[in-house]
Amino acid sequence: MPADTTYLELSEDNGSAHKFYEVTVDGTDLTIRYGRIGDRGQTSQKSFTTTDKAKAEAARKIGEKVRKGYATAQPGGRQKRSVSRRQIVSTRSSATRAPVLWRYSSGSPAFGIFVDDDVCMVGNESGLITTLSHGAEVLQQFRLPEGVKCIVADDGWIYAGCDDGNVYDLSGKVPRLAYRIAPEIDIYWLDIHDGVLGVSDAGGGISAIDHEDEFLWQRPGRGQSAWMVRCDTNAIHHGHTQGVTSYDWRTGRELWHTKTGSVLFGWQERDTVYAGTANRQVVELGKDGTHHQTYHCDAAVYSCATAEDGRYVFAGDSASSIYCFAADGTRLWKLATGCGSAFSMQYRNDRLYIVTTDGSLACIDASETAIQSAVAGTIPQAVDVKAPPRMPAVIPSTTVEIVHDPSGGVVVECIEESGRLRVRVISSGYHHDWQVQFPKGIREQGSRYVLTGVREAGRGGFYRAYGEIRRLV
Repeated sequence: MPADTTYLELSEDNGSAHKFYEVTVDGTDLTIRYGRIGDRGQTSQKSFTTTDKAKAEAARKIGEKVRKGYATAQPGGRQKRSVSRRQIVSTRSSATRAPVLWRYSSGSPAFGIFVDDDVCMVGNESGLITTLSHGAEVLQQFRLPEGVKCIVADDGWIYAGCDDGNVYDLSGKVPRLAYRIAPEIDIYWLDIHDGVLGVSDAGGGISAIDHEDEFLWQRPGRGQSAWMVRCDTNAIHHGHTQGVTSYDWRTGRELWHTKTGSVLFGWQERDTVYAGTANRQVVELGKDGTHHQTYHCDAAVYSCATAEDGRYVFAGDSASSIYCFAADGTRLWKLATGCGSAFSMQYRNDRLYIVTTDGSLACIDASETAIQSAVAGTIPQAVDVKAPPRMPAVIPSTTVEIVHDPSGGVVVECIEESGRLRVRVISSGYHHDWQVQFPKGIREQGSRYVLTGVREAGRGGFYRAYGEIRRLV
């Protein structure tokens, strides 16, 4: 059987990338060659026990690169980029630059972003999560075991999905293990709504997992490389190489499927979902699958976001540009980030926050006045934010403070049921037969804990622990 070779290239207009990536499967051997276009590059090889396993690993590697903007190409089609060309590109007029107010370099490519009225967070491929104020002050850092896939909010809780297959609760002083995803699932993205976790994976599959890590359902999906999952009260919306498919969150029954082109990112508002695609479009769909609008970009769309209710639609492409559109599809502006392509983004209070291929978290002034000035060639001097040199990065912990007095809190107890450790409220005034969503790593049979409080899940049937957790002895 002849060897099977896939050759990919990434060449960004601003000169920040001009690279190739070649994957060859020859029987049970996998060879990867990579480097700058025009160079021989570096080579790595690995052998597997079966051809199928070698092909599966090749598909995973190719999917990762496609997500980052690589596309199939012919070797020799692009020439080695000259030094003079790089210098010319790097000195492009600042008139095309976005008005970046401040930027923080996290140190490695970053996918995870979270922004609310109080803080901004960035999570990168080295597992570092940094929290900053809107005044560009570094407040805190967490260090997770492996790279951060995404940071998502669910009511008052903030979670980070990690390359180790775990989901960590970042709502307290230290990260706590909240969900363990099955090891056979290669997570690409995840989202959480009311304690129900939606997970999209490298193979194009989609899974729904409840507050106790138990599968509600799993589906193979309609495509491959599923980079989009968005959860709401009624459904889980899944984006992949064949478009967007929506499933009933309880049963996994397919509700609708709409072709959009290969999806690289997804966003949602109350009544709509947005799919950023490899064919240079952001596609807006109603939550019944109907097509509402298409927003046209000039390169593959890595990320998208909206102002409230879709008043403005933003996009970030593989060529390190960001866009703003009116709701009717009219392109209002396109500007260069100056700090790589936006892997993820959020808009809040006239500010567009992006995390990028070079690891930056950048705060962009997206107000009409600032954009008009940028288009005219006037941009602010961006502040480069630095973390304090001795700031410790807090790691996930199973250590719990011990207290002797339960007053002022809610007491829960960890018990064993059907071979699994469950947590129930024993304080008066609560449903004693309801489970409590509680960190996995600190559960100990027979132990009691004092919580700041518990809240009933929006769908009912269980409680969610919030605030500080202390062991009662």
